[in-house]
Amino acid sequence: MQKTIYIFSDGALQRQGNTLCYKTPDGKRFLPVEDIQEIIVFGEVECNKKLLEFLSQNEIMMHYFNHYGYYMGTFYPREHYNSGFVILKQAECYLDDERRMELARNFVRGAILNILQVLKYYYKRGVSLRETIERIEATENLLQKVPNIPELMALEGNVRETYYQAFNAILNNPDFTFEKRSRRPPKNNLNTLISFGNSILYTIVLSEIYKTHMDPRIGFLHATNFRRFSLNLDVAEIFKPIIIDRLIFTMVGTGMVTGKDFEKESGGIILKDKARKRFVEELDKRLRTTIKHRSVGREVSYRRLIRMEIYKIEKHIMGEKEYKPFVSQW
Repeated sequence: MQKTIYIFSDGALQRQGNTLCYKTPDGKRFLPVEDIQEIIVFGEVECNKKLLEFLSQNEIMMHYFNHYGYYMGTFYPREHYNSGFVILKQAECYLDDERRMELARNFVRGAILNILQVLKYYYKRGVSLRETIERIEATENLLQKVPNIPELMALEGNVRETYYQAFNAILNNPDFTFEKRSRRPPKNNLNTLISFGNSILYTIVLSEIYKTHMDPRIGFLHATNFRRFSLNLDVAEIFKPIIIDRLIFTMVGTGMVTGKDFEKESGGIILKDKARKRFVEELDKRLRTTIKHRSVGREVSYRRLIRMEIYKIEKHIMGEKEYKPFVSQW
């Protein structure tokens, strides 16, 4: 199975024959190119045109994050799978207000239903969440009545705010309390974890879109405008509750991440390097974790589920099969 390579240390990434070599003051590390799914860079990494050509030939994306853990950008290689016909269909769907709204509504429905699955999981284990669940269920019932994208995004924002307030009951940890969502910079430990996890998930989804015929620049819930990518943000909404949020609950609940793993910097809170490494290691494990998929009748990894979701969207815009978002059944 191909792996995501995370680079935290400073050094130089070079092509050496048919492999990659990462040079640091501590030595060299060789990375067989056939084992690499994508590269996510947090350190100061030097590279050259020869390396980028090699990554492009091997269809490897490289995502960059800065010192604070913010996503900076992506080396997006020449597209190997894009289909002009599919892109035209994608654009047609976006430009048709009714069809765009249908897809956007399904992304929000998938997000809400997975949020409810997470809440019910903890409710069954004794956490007092009945009122939160009922409020979000009532909101989900309003989805079909929402007339346009801005109101749909406002509804989703209200659901997320209600959901995030429930983190306090689930975590029950004074070092990880939720007051309100804050970004760039996050103002407390919990916001830092949420932002860090979500940002990595956006890049993972982007890498999966790259392997399909779809164009990541044409989203449906998130407007297609001057931002580079938007479809990955749409798809990530469905998976954030069951991948990132569950991971946060597990890591905080088991003490894998504590209040000591954070520090104040530039008016916000950042995650220390050791904790970042721990987080991405656990995220990698979760993405490789398999579940029994009812539709295909076999075990499928969470990472594979993301790719399958993109294929489902493609079939929808091609008029082959109506799209229904993935909803976790555990």
